[in-house]
Amino acid sequence: MIAVSPGVVVVGSINADLVVALERHPRPGETVLGRSMTVLPGGKGANQAVAAARLGASVAMIGAVGDDAYAVTALSALTDAGVDLRAVQRTDGGTGVAVVEVSDDGENSIVVLPGANARMTPDLVSPWAETIGGAAVVVVQGELPAAATQTAILTASGRVIINLAPVITVDRDVLLRADPLVVNEHEGALVLEQLGKAAPGAHRDVVEALVACGFASVVMTLGGAGALVADGSEVLAVPAPGVTVVDTTGAGDAFVGALAARLQAGDPLREAVRFAVRVGSYAVQYPGAQPSYPTLGDELPELPVGGHDQQETRT
Repeated sequence: MIAVSPGVVVVGSINADLVVALERHPRPGETVLGRSMTVLPGGKGANQAVAAARLGASVAMIGAVGDDAYAVTALSALTDAGVDLRAVQRTDGGTGVAVVEVSDDGENSIVVLPGANARMTPDLVSPWAETIGGAAVVVVQGELPAAATQTAILTASGRVIINLAPVITVDRDVLLRADPLVVNEHEGALVLEQLGKAAPGAHRDVVEALVACGFASVVMTLGGAGALVADGSEVLAVPAPGVTVVDTTGAGDAFVGALAARLQAGDPLREAVRFAVRVGSYAVQYPGAQPSYPTLGDELPELPVGGHDQQETRT
């Protein structure tokens, strides 16, 4: 067991990413030629853990890899970032793999084969209850079986970031422990539907509807448009810096990892979101997920001039 709990514990997926570069994504039934394929570490949980650790947070990872060669790649950036891996399980069978297609405009499409992630059960999470319970921030996503994710949420005594990506069915009372719930525009609507509410059309209305469901705070990422944040008051908009997009893979995970790092350091949610938007904007300028994440020594793109004041005064 880990004697002293780190500031951030991430309970989530660990993958190897097979990244294929191509001019454009194929249409249904179409074959296109790719330019190259690179094998990189990935998985939403691992991505978020690496992002937080590179930004100075003390991080432990709880997850699983298989007994194949992909496990080495999947764990490589976590190791390099100094993430505590003592709670990473080795299971029979394959490591999770994601096939990522990245087109020339920087957009991606992803097919995930869960592998060892699908074998994460409450029995593999529960032994680390002391670690989870002692963390200032616990981060979960939607790439593990719901039972394992719910066990982690219920075990946490600190702040819980629930990034429900992809959207899986989670018990309502467990889901409402999120502070914040982090979703993109599509996931926000799906969470509302899961809670039995019709999703309004506007992004801001979706955030307000989620808050009305009982969430302490909600953050909606909007890609190049930045993010929306609500923490019991009005919904505020954080605009993103203007950058040249090379690859959007893992940018949302960079955002969540940065958010976790700053929340465990004591930042108010709105300040943490501003920082996370800058980190996500940094990441899209470089290829890959984990290789694109900044360290504390890297210069982040600045928010648009006037963006800080603008978001404070919007209603």
